[in-house]
Amino acid sequence: MPETFGLTKSELSVLKRLKRPEQVQRFLDEELGYNKEKDGETCRGPRRVLRDRVAHCAEGAFLAAAALRVQGHEPLIVDLEAVRDDDHLLAVYRELGCWGAMAKSNYAGLRFREPVYRTIRELVMSYFEHYYNLEGEKTLRGYSTRPVNLKRFDARQWMTTEDDLWDVCEYFCVIPHTRLLLPQAERKRRRMDRRLYEAGMHGMVKS
Repeated sequence: MPETFGLTKSELSVLKRLKRPEQVQRFLDEELGYNKEKDGETCRGPRRVLRDRVAHCAEGAFLAAAALRVQGHEPLIVDLEAVRDDDHLLAVYRELGCWGAMAKSNYAGLRFREPVYRTIRELVMSYFEHYYNLEGEKTLRGYSTRPVNLKRFDARQWMTTEDDLWDVCEYFCVIPHTRLLLPQAERKRRRMDRRLYEAGMHGMVKS
């Protein structure tokens, strides 16, 4: 019997249609609104995201990881760590020995990556120029040293729970992270090129 992971037939049907990572990303971009949390903070699991059709960064990453799992991949997450900015979660995958990523973001440059990066560090560095705050400061500083397999939260029923998954998000705050920059380089506040700044704002959902 195929594993259902506790999902309903309807939920599985949606995720099974997303056979390729680019199809998962298209679903994140086109089928889910961006969650600005006007009605209070949430951290939905995949079941609630599929029902509510809205997601922020963490919610989108969890859904993408669930879609990967249904297709037979490991549900892996990498946490991007920032200063003076929010962290960002990526659902990562490997093809032919190289890493790619899917993500839900309000910034155009923080979403999909083709699986062409030989290491997680290479993958993460591809986000550096696109990771900035509203003041135009480049803010990415580190990443979780190893991808986190969400199977560790199966007892928590992360794919189907109606509860918020804040405890899962908190886990990403306590695991080891690797610095991207040397300490002396971290102290320099790097500014965005105006054109790249504006390009990253394309399609942004404002409060």
